[in-house]
Amino acid sequence: MAVHMRLTRVVSKKNPIFRVVVADSRSPRDGKFLEIVGRYNPQTDPSTIEFDEERVKEWLAKGATPSNTVEKLLKTQNLG
Repeated sequence: MAVHMRLTRVVSKKNPIFRVVVADSRSPRDGKFLEIVGRYNPQTDPSTIEFDEERVKEWLAKGATPSNTVEKLLKTQNLG
């Protein structure tokens, strides 16, 4: 099973707030996931980025591959 770290959109129309989740690569964007490992809110100034560092490092060690956007967010937090 290929596992990816990616963003899922929550909240309402024209109000994007995202969760960083670990999910099976075959599941849809806002579908089933294994674990929530962070949050990202691009509407605040500066953008709010929160990660559970311990869980992120554990999933990366297990072989989870982050999406391009999540990889950039991890680099801003010095996790990736």
